[in-house]
Amino acid sequence: MPAIASESVAIPIGTGQQLEADLRVPEKASGLIVFAHGSGSSRFSSRNRQVAETLHRRGFGTLLLDLLTHDEEQIDRYTSEYRFDIGRMATRVIVTTDWLHDREDLSSLLIGYFGASTGAAAALIAASERPYSVEAVVSRGGRPDLAGRALRRVKTPTLLIVGQDDEPVIEMNEAAKAEMCAAHVQLVIVPGATHLFEEPGTLERVEQLAGDWCARYLRRPPCGVQNVPG
Repeated sequence: MPAIASESVAIPIGTGQQLEADLRVPEKASGLIVFAHGSGSSRFSSRNRQVAETLHRRGFGTLLLDLLTHDEEQIDRYTSEYRFDIGRMATRVIVTTDWLHDREDLSSLLIGYFGASTGAAAALIAASERPYSVEAVVSRGGRPDLAGRALRRVKTPTLLIVGQDDEPVIEMNEAAKAEMCAAHVQLVIVPGATHLFEEPGTLERVEQLAGDWCARYLRRPPCGVQNVPG
């Protein structure tokens, strides 16, 4: 496994506020994946961290990001008023993307998004706003439908992963895929999995799919050759 540099970072979002995040970048990383967690979760999500570990082994950096400030998390814990504020979360994914590009030591890395639940919608909106900054999007048990009109503007190759027994979310993902006419989109249904992919072997399948997708789109092609969505 490549040597990994770890860093806890604070990303400024204006008005004196900041987002907390955990940054891990393997030596000679070819890309960096920003994790946008789902409603009621955080950068400490055990499932996202397990996926991140697999991506590290495959040579990718990760940024596990809290989409709410500390004060907002405290309020949301009792009121749930922020966890479905998709616009707020998407704006913060965009700010984070710009922050990564502005860091000289990270600016050369290709960027991807990994979104779970409502975080997938935030990631897709951000991808629609930064089409030349984001090379790949992966959604795990996501709600891409909540990205609304932004879906038609997404040009980034997108992988939608849904559990076989998560039937309402399958329908939402199928509807979102139909809207994404400007992007290469693939929907994969994992057999025997429910919404949280808690069944034996199902999260490992997510890890494999996400790693393969990032390996495909977060590699710089040889000089003079362009990546063409397949």
